[in-house]
This record gives sequence, structure tokens and C-alpha cells, in this order.
Amino acid sequence: MRLIGFSTGALAYANFREALRMLKEERIKAVELSALRISEWKTLFLSLPQLDLNLFDYISIHLPSKMTAQEERAVATDILESSQGWTWPLVIHPDTISDWGLWRELGQLVCVENMDMRKEIGRTDRELELIFRHLPESRLCFDIGHACQVDPSMGVAYWILKHFQQKLVQVHVSEVNSHSKHDTLSYTTMESFRQVANMIPPDIPLILETPVAQAEMLTEVHKARFALAHSGASVLIA
Repeated sequence: MRLIGFSTGALAYANFREALRMLKEERIKAVELSALRISEWKTLFLSLPQLDLNLFDYISIHLPSKMTAQEERAVATDILESSQGWTWPLVIHPDTISDWGLWRELGQLVCVENMDMRKEIGRTDRELELIFRHLPESRLCFDIGHACQVDPSMGVAYWILKHFQQKLVQVHVSEVNSHSKHDTLSYTTMESFRQVANMIPPDIPLILETPVAQAEMLTEVHKARFALAHSGASVLIA
């Protein structure tokens, strides 16, 4: 049964504690803890041992989307030297990586995200193949909104899922507009997503990156359920 949750960054800009409050009140059991900006990383990282995350059946962490080589090393070192015994998937944008060796050390914890049309790498199955050669043990965070923006016919989405389904850990869900910003799901986008819904196994969680208020969260969950329901499988909200 499918879990559906949210990125904390979509719910409350740079305020993961507020986002966690919203998720707990709505009894949503999947979360991606977002430190999308490097300035957010240390606060999130140092807070992890104190956060009450017992409600959640699925947890991942989105690493900063822009890092200098020095910042990249600091983030990777934090994780590698963490005493808590890391098990959560680490979502990373491939264009932030300058030292492949750092992330190879983290093996299957690293989840490479496919990119939007602004980027020069990681947009298609062929570009992802080059990245996975550097990181052979890493897995995939499939951003279906990015794939749809790169190719509205959903051909790019099809080939990414065809080639890398065995690496799939989670799916980012949103509508990605022409400015590469995340929007709530429109009916047209939901219909596009339905073309590849059966290629996403029902045990793979969906993480919404749609910017919504708390009162709109369950509506957006229902839209994601409609867009990516796997035939013959039910989808869990909570």
C-alpha cells in the first residue's frame, strides 16, 4: 500500500518544525526533511536526535541543492561521522556533486534525483546512466514533475522508470512550471502522470513538493492518489 507525504520545505519554508507539526496534525505518515539551502543543513542535522519522528513510516532527507566543494565535503562528513547510524535515504541533486568518492562511501543511502530542464545533467535516462556509473550503489528519487517538464509526452518519464525501476526509492510529486517552480497539481498534469503510474511499484512512497497550506494538504494528497494510483492497489494517506 502506497504512503503519501510531503517535503517539509513545501509546507513551511525553511521551518521543518512547523511542517512536522502540520504533518502530525493531519496524520500523514511519510515525510522528507528538507534542507534545500545550505544555511538550513546544520540546524536540521543537529536537531535530528531530538525530533519526535515516531509517527512516520517513511523518512528521507533532502540535501542542499547548491553546495561549494567545501560545503559538500562538510555535509558528507557530518553524515559519515554521525553516531546515530544513518538509515534514511539522502536525496541529492547530481549537479551539486564535485567529489564522487564522498558519496560512493554512503552507498545505497544516496538517492540521485532526476533534474529539470534548467540543468545540464541528470534529466534523462541516458544522463542518469552516466551518474550511476560514478555511484553504482546509489538509488533513484524519481521526480515525475521534472520528467514531465522535460518531456510533456512522458517519454522521458517512461524511459527513466523502464531502466531504473529497480533503483527507485521514492517519487517527488508536483507540477513543475516553465520557470522550474513547484506548483499544485492541475488536472492536465494528473492525467499525464497517470500514463506511467503502473510503472511505479505500490510500495514506493510519494513525496509531494506542492506548496500548500495545512487546510489544503489532504486535498493535494487525494490528487496525488488519483494521479499515481497503481492498478489493483490501494493508497495509504495515513
